[in-house]
Amino acid sequence: MLKNEYSLTEKVYQNLRSDILSGTFRDQEELRETALAKTYGVSRTPVREAIRQLALEGLVDTIPNRGAYVHNIHGKDVKDVYAIRSLLEGLAARWAVENITDEQIEAMEEVLYMSEYYRKKELWEQVYRCDNQFHDLMYAASGSHLLEHMLRTFHEYVQQVRKSALQNEKRAKSSFEEHAAILEAIKKGRADEAADLAKQHIDNAVESWKSTDAIHAVE
Repeated sequence: MLKNEYSLTEKVYQNLRSDILSGTFRDQEELRETALAKTYGVSRTPVREAIRQLALEGLVDTIPNRGAYVHNIHGKDVKDVYAIRSLLEGLAARWAVENITDEQIEAMEEVLYMSEYYRKKELWEQVYRCDNQFHDLMYAASGSHLLEHMLRTFHEYVQQVRKSALQNEKRAKSSFEEHAAILEAIKKGRADEAADLAKQHIDNAVESWKSTDAIHAVE
């Protein structure tokens, strides 16, 4: 694949992936190459390659002689993602104790401050963005590019659920408190505590998802 073709494929892949995960497409909606090529302003080749990549991720079902269909994240997928994240988030927090920089600590503290500010004003979109930023910063602080990539991927897979859950004031407040506790353990160099708190944070998110309207985002 030529460099220009690869660049176009990557562009289409990122855009299509984002549209699928954000719920732009309905579950089992057919992905027509011609229509997508027009939407993204490219030829059918990068669209076809992007669909192949997404099929490998499980976000597209390809049926021979029939076509490609969107596979949105369902309840079982969410449970699987959170089960994996629970373990990996704990590992990220543990490694962050060893590798975090003063600048990263300062950035995480700033995100916590802004998260609480937005929560009190009930600006839920900003609360959701702060949630993303906190996790992204912790992943980066782990010092592992591989772990960071894996966690960001799983984090994106459940964005509809997280966004819905964080519009609940009770869960948003609990999430802030859990983030604060994780960061405090990291700052104090308590690797076991940080790992346990990070895992518990994900487990709490699952329980919140099950008990609120967030569950309807993946039904």
